[in-house]
Amino acid sequence: MPTCKVLFVTILAIALLWIQPATAVDTKSSVVSPLSEAEVLRLGELMYREGILPSGEPMKAVVKGDIPVTGTAFTCVGCHLRSGLGSVEGGVITTPTNGRNLYRPIIALRKQYKVSSAPPIRPAYTDTSLADVLRTGIDPTGRRLNGVMPRYMLEDKDMAILISYLKVLSSDYSPGVTDTAIRFATVVTDDVDPADRDAMLTSLEKYFTYKNSQAAYYETKAGRRSARMAESMLLSPEVIYKRLLLSPWIVKGAPETWRSQLEEYYRKEPVFALLGGITKGEWRPIHQFCEDRRVPCLFPITDSPVISDTDWYTLYFSKGLYQEGEGTARYLNRTVEAAREKTIVEVVRDSPEGRSLSRGFQETWQALGHRPAATITLKKGERLTAALLEKVTAGEKPAALLVWDGQGALTALEGLAGQAMRPDRVFVSSSYLGEEIWKVKEEARDFIYLAYPFRLPGDEAQYTNMVESFMGIRNFQGSSLVILKKMYSAVQVLSQALPGLNGNYYRDYLLDLFGMTMSTGGMGLWQQDEVYPLYERLSFGPGQRYASKGCYIVQLTRGPKPELVRRSEWVIH
Repeated sequence: MPTCKVLFVTILAIALLWIQPATAVDTKSSVVSPLSEAEVLRLGELMYREGILPSGEPMKAVVKGDIPVTGTAFTCVGCHLRSGLGSVEGGVITTPTNGRNLYRPIIALRKQYKVSSAPPIRPAYTDTSLADVLRTGIDPTGRRLNGVMPRYMLEDKDMAILISYLKVLSSDYSPGVTDTAIRFATVVTDDVDPADRDAMLTSLEKYFTYKNSQAAYYETKAGRRSARMAESMLLSPEVIYKRLLLSPWIVKGAPETWRSQLEEYYRKEPVFALLGGITKGEWRPIHQFCEDRRVPCLFPITDSPVISDTDWYTLYFSKGLYQEGEGTARYLNRTVEAAREKTIVEVVRDSPEGRSLSRGFQETWQALGHRPAATITLKKGERLTAALLEKVTAGEKPAALLVWDGQGALTALEGLAGQAMRPDRVFVSSSYLGEEIWKVKEEARDFIYLAYPFRLPGDEAQYTNMVESFMGIRNFQGSSLVILKKMYSAVQVLSQALPGLNGNYYRDYLLDLFGMTMSTGGMGLWQQDEVYPLYERLSFGPGQRYASKGCYIVQLTRGPKPELVRRSEWVIH
């Protein structure tokens, strides 16, 4: 293990030593009359997460002794994270700020973990000493906190509201966890192809069976030696004995009915998180359920995720079809000469897929300073024809033509090959066209460009055996193989995240860990150089919700067995 990796693990271990279960703290004495307890906690959460006072004004503070700052710029959540369990960045430990940890003493530091950035020994905080340290930056031992920790100028009432919130922050473990098991669910909508549904469910069930067999073995006399070795390597040794339980939640009918079905499943059997899941349509109803219930949803399989900069509870592999439109816009911005004066035309199928691609392109294109692309919409049942494309190109003379349509569009696209006024570049979505991309005739391959969201097939082949061997599944092809690879990544990330919880089974902390420890080269909590299938790079930063942030723009080579060749780098900026 490289030296930097050892240091990272050591520092993270130090931080997590202090994130230990403790007795619950009574909050009733801190509730500010005449506000209800629920209102106090709502206002306290607003102060903690957004730096906004109950009055609606920004909190005021100073840093570095006398530099005035606002709470909106220096929020508590920025360093102490959503869960309040602290973070590690650049070797600096931000200690937990939830009541379970604040209101208990730090008695001693284990000798093997003594480093300069370790949490200091101190007595348990009281309401008074906690208010003092928030205002003055001086803890109960008289130690002065780091100057970047804001000193907040809070009136007594506002201080009491904030402290009331800290007392209940990450105080009770999240639902779905018992002494022996962690329960997950996976959501499947009834519009999914049975082969794709079975690929997703089989992949998850294989992993859960493996994990539970391992836990059972560790409990046997023969497995104790292996268990002791595993315990010595983990921050959270108890997790090796926990069973993982999986509940398939099958939702049927129109998307507007899904919410009530999900609520009923959850009422009968609360879960710690959703894992995987698959739908042919938009994920929005399930996404919103998770936001409202504050249930993590890890890596659902959907081409139409919710695109949001503020939502928290769903982690996606990528932005799906939106990302292909986005990548096309960024590529054109770099490559079309005098792009601001050139006309760009998009032909959009009025479907969830077409709308996602168009939105990704238009929002990105305009954010880059261009006027909106001209849009021609294909209504449901309307056939895309070569004559329509010829009319568009002759009239608009576009620098580039975007065709956001699915299978069946290929004949019309190929009809452009003989047109004198054909644009030099016609862009399509490889995901929307599917396997049709391999059928493009040679005469059209020179001008058709594809947005491609995965590692190229020739480079990806080496990862297929790795995934099939680990998952014990070797008969999947096409979309089922893609699903298998996605689920491999999902369970690998989960298997690395669970020990990082260090026994703190809080949903927000699970999500905090992704942003705190995901490297730019891979997604392993500690295996930072690990590479995953399908995507050139998977990573999360603090608050990020889309692990893959790029795609390729590619073309097909000539010949009877065409291959994809890159026309762009992976991350298109």
